[in-house]
Amino acid sequence: MSDAKTQPTDASPETFIEAIDHERKREEAKTLDALFRKVTGQDPVMWGPSIIGYGDYRTTYDSGREVHWLRTGFSPRKAKHSFYFMGGYCDDATGERHDVQLAQLGKHTTGASCVYVNKLADIDLDVLEEIIAEDWATMNRLYPPEG
Repeated sequence: MSDAKTQPTDASPETFIEAIDHERKREEAKTLDALFRKVTGQDPVMWGPSIIGYGDYRTTYDSGREVHWLRTGFSPRKAKHSFYFMGGYCDDATGERHDVQLAQLGKHTTGASCVYVNKLADIDLDVLEEIIAEDWATMNRLYPPEG
């Protein structure tokens, strides 16, 4: 299996969050962790040195490449928070609904499966919660949890 370079680790997400230098970013990471836990019902796992993930899944791309990756999560990066919304990336209908939700989110930028936010004061946390919930439901439909 040719997994992604970023893999789950045994590092503590709580320790990672507590070590964030910038106080506002650290407090926002705590808020985001609580929100992701509430919506997903999952305890977080560190993926690589800086991504906090909730749940995981395995898939095989059309190219034959097999990947193990997080279902959803975030990274409190120095410049911006990065949100990982795999449901919108893996499912066109969810991606289209995300576009509508993102128009209501507030100040952000996007990548293929990521949304970037400078600070939580720039966005509507209720809309973020809706996006996380819809994304989580899509991932559970597309990739039913094992066990």
